[in-house]
Amino acid sequence: MRLGILGGGQLARMMALAAHPLGITCAVLDPSADPCARPVASVIRGEFDDLQSLYELARASDVITYEFENVPVESARWLAERVPVFPPPDALEVSQDRIVEKDFFAKLGIPTPAFADVLSRDDFDRALRGIGLPVVLKTRRFGYDGKGQCVIRTEDQIEPAWTQLGGRPLIVEGFVEFDRELSSIAVRSQKGECRYYPLVENEHRDGMLYRSLAPAANTGEELTERACEFAERVLNELNYVGVLAIEWFQDGPRLIANEMAPRVHNSGHWTLEGAACSQFENHVRAVCGLPLGSTSAIGHSAMFNLIGHRPGFDTILQIPGTHLHWYGKETKPRRKVGHITVAATSADERDHLAAELLLRHDFTIR
Repeated sequence: MRLGILGGGQLARMMALAAHPLGITCAVLDPSADPCARPVASVIRGEFDDLQSLYELARASDVITYEFENVPVESARWLAERVPVFPPPDALEVSQDRIVEKDFFAKLGIPTPAFADVLSRDDFDRALRGIGLPVVLKTRRFGYDGKGQCVIRTEDQIEPAWTQLGGRPLIVEGFVEFDRELSSIAVRSQKGECRYYPLVENEHRDGMLYRSLAPAANTGEELTERACEFAERVLNELNYVGVLAIEWFQDGPRLIANEMAPRVHNSGHWTLEGAACSQFENHVRAVCGLPLGSTSAIGHSAMFNLIGHRPGFDTILQIPGTHLHWYGKETKPRRKVGHITVAATSADERDHLAAELLLRHDFTIR
């Protein structure tokens, strides 16, 4: 079978690595001359809205998926008229606009922060009065890794935030005083079978994912079941196929939806060593019509992102249970260039090894 992927970054690279043992070859469409998926997939160079490039990808593929949610929906729909595309283009449409996404969650009875659409300065002032400080002002589209958003805690921060982001479609969200950040990684097959990885606890720094711990501690059966139930509502409503990630704020017994990603996700990277079947393999299995693999955790894992700089490989790999994934990308400020997973049989052992790792490498975002 031939799998086409819109995008040739690290997620496509890890999907292609998971596909290879299953006898599935991959082709990626990417605008760059040397995407990091090149060593493990054939590359079609072109823009995501170029019909000739899309046609080449369709001819090279039996099924098509994508590695990021900012693929033009029109391109996904054009491809879906020729080749099966999973997850469905409707999932892209929902996830690309924060207002559409929040309305979608609300329709399914999934809690969200208070929010308001902002198309003008009057809308902005009205939203501030209605929701009250603190709030987060965000662009409705194309925001990720902390880009395109400002936290407004005090009145003197209102004007600078508007100056920075005003003049485009925005959303104001009430700031959630959460206990911690969690994420769900779920997968649904073409036959409608749903499976769920354990909840993951995430720590963000400067708007970017710094560390994930899996399984998250002290989640309890009720919280876990609620996360799975909410995810299943999304999966079934969209007739979804593939891996879906939902990021949550936990406030005591409540889960409040932050955002969803219709793709494999950074907070699921631990599954490469820490789960019976990784998120990447399960995504490939789902979109290619194969049976899903087990989502059970194997022991306890910690995943650290490498952002903007390269570690000493020898020093890192001397630590037992440590696995390095280098994406082959040029290091640049605030660029994810790899990740490190620490896998252990117990949470205490994992935390001990992670502490040793932190002594040997500075994971500061650069």
